[in-house]
This record gives sequence, structure tokens and C-alpha cells, in this order.
Amino acid sequence: MAVVVATRENIEDLVEQNNIVIFDFWAPWCGPCKQFGPIFEATSDKYEDIIFAKVNTEVEKEIAAHFSIRSIPTIMVFREAMLVFAQPGVIPENAIGELIEKIKALDMDEVKKTKGKS
Repeated sequence: MAVVVATRENIEDLVEQNNIVIFDFWAPWCGPCKQFGPIFEATSDKYEDIIFAKVNTEVEKEIAAHFSIRSIPTIMVFREAMLVFAQPGVIPENAIGELIEKIKALDMDEVKKTKGKS
């Protein structure tokens, strides 16, 4: 599946209308972002059931501020419209598949109970 560009206009729909969405917060001047970009895009081809979206923090400053992005690249994963993973830094190619399998295996009823207690 192609990587989509997340904008202020579509980010809410992306999160609310898809089971799993993985965001890559990046900027054109960021060396590690350039290193991670091809990994992110190649991984998107392997998982047709997941939305992969890139947020250019230089263009979408409001989104970056909303999610308190302090370091790029930052990866955020939403499942059933809930944030279930967030980590700054490059995720190695061999680890991103493991991350996705863990996200898919989450018991979302348990996650919702835990989040409700916060």
C-alpha cells in the first residue's frame, strides 16, 4: 500500500476510520528521517491492512505540536483510534515487523480497560 501524507485536514479521519495507523513524523532536513523513510515505505508494501502515514513536521507544525513531537523521526501507532505506541528514533528494518505483529496481537479490550483507569 502506498504511504499517505497526513495533514490537518485528514489526520482525524485516518485515525478514526482505520484499525491500525502508523505515523512517521519527519522533516526534509533530518538525516535519520531520510534513512528511515525507505524502510517505512518498504514496510507499507508488506502490510496492506495497515495505513502508513507521513507527517512533515515542517509543514504540519500544528499536528507536531498537538502530539508534542520533540525529536524526529518519531513513530506513533494508533489502533482502534487509541495511541498504543510512540517512540522517537529510527526503528531498524528487522524490528518494525516485530512491532507491527505486537500491535496486531494486542488485546484491545484490556488496553481500553487500562487506559480508562488512567
